[in-house]
Amino acid sequence: MSKIVKLKKGFDLKLVGKAPLEIANLASATTFAIKPTDFPGIQRPKVLVNEGDTVKAGTPILIDKAMDQVIYAAPVSGEIVEIKRGDKRKLLEIKILADQTITHENFGKIDLNQDRDALAVKLASTGVWPNILQRPYGVVANPADSPKAIFVSAFDTNPLAPDYGFTLQGQERYFQAGIDALAKLTKGKVHLNVDGSKPAPAIFSGVKNAQTNQFSGPHPAGNVGVQIHHLDPINKGEIAWTVSPFGVVQIGKVVLDGIFDASKVVALTGSELTKTGYVKTYSGANVSTFVKGNLNSGHVRVISGNVLTGEKVNLDGFLGFYHNQITVIPEGDQEEFLGWLLPTTSKLSFHRALGMFSFLNKGEFKVDTNTHGEERAFVVTGEFEKVLPMDILPTYLFKAIIAEDYDEMEELGLYEIVEEDVALCEFVDPSKNELQVLVRHGIELLMYS
Repeated sequence: MSKIVKLKKGFDLKLVGKAPLEIANLASATTFAIKPTDFPGIQRPKVLVNEGDTVKAGTPILIDKAMDQVIYAAPVSGEIVEIKRGDKRKLLEIKILADQTITHENFGKIDLNQDRDALAVKLASTGVWPNILQRPYGVVANPADSPKAIFVSAFDTNPLAPDYGFTLQGQERYFQAGIDALAKLTKGKVHLNVDGSKPAPAIFSGVKNAQTNQFSGPHPAGNVGVQIHHLDPINKGEIAWTVSPFGVVQIGKVVLDGIFDASKVVALTGSELTKTGYVKTYSGANVSTFVKGNLNSGHVRVISGNVLTGEKVNLDGFLGFYHNQITVIPEGDQEEFLGWLLPTTSKLSFHRALGMFSFLNKGEFKVDTNTHGEERAFVVTGEFEKVLPMDILPTYLFKAIIAEDYDEMEELGLYEIVEEDVALCEFVDPSKNELQVLVRHGIELLMYS
């Protein structure tokens, strides 16, 4: 039975630079990359290609030797121009110079009437499987596991987030096919969670083989981890899977057309872009194509993703596998006169602290990367509980991770969260701790214990 959940805890970051619902007239990217660092939990990456090889979209180019049935595929066709490694030969990127016309490996249409295990093996061999993530831990799911349920968050409440109704318009039949495939992979339900504050886009209306639930409230209402917590919480020993709407469409395309199609519509956002909007490209696109020559200033932070959970990339960096957004904001490394002591309404702040009157400003804010302070003693403020709409004790959970207390981490709810769920806690933290890094550390302690 469908559920309606109204959340009160949280905080919306209203920022300058939202993308208008139109395709920007910008050049197309020619270089793409797949990065093992995009996939938390990948343990022993093995490259399946060499520099100079030619590939098609969907050609296997990488596997994790710890789970070698899942392949990581080329997003485009073209030539492998560089296999970049770092310290101790750590694999960083596999770069592809794309063909002008993209060709695809043909996997053949997938019969959804086959048994569950055969379907999982087939999907894992096509390149779409990394879209399926496991909770707990937030890692690529194991095709051999049987999840108790699968969750799809059909809206994003992160700052300047893309509009799925726009980026996925016209993909209704692929989305339904993806849902049908996911329904075969679990004995439980597929939960499709939509924004209850407004009518659902056409692509999410009338979807079959899924239970549609409505969530409303401030960010992080759109986080799938928060939604799982309110629908069917994860206990020790249980497994649930999550898939983004784009991932569902990608699965649907391999089911109906037999191809791995990594094309996507990406939002260009942020106050430092001269022209914001949307661009049609492929996963792993070089961001310089969309950013260089499109900046208001030269001293900026380019982020693959959003300002809360995204990854800092260089101007010639690449779009992350799970990202559908590029954000550009000012770099915040300049000195500020009187800092936070200067009364202002133009600085975004959750706290009604001395000098901070942002709550009087009902408009949008231009933010930079300045943290307005350095890391300091971990203090108990009660602020985390105001922005995390989950029945856990975040302050004590973070302290348990710092102490590497395995029993406390389990009991206090680490199985229910990943980094994105505590991003707002990190934003409001007066102690300036890197809480997302801390949570990943705790997850790895539990995974490999």
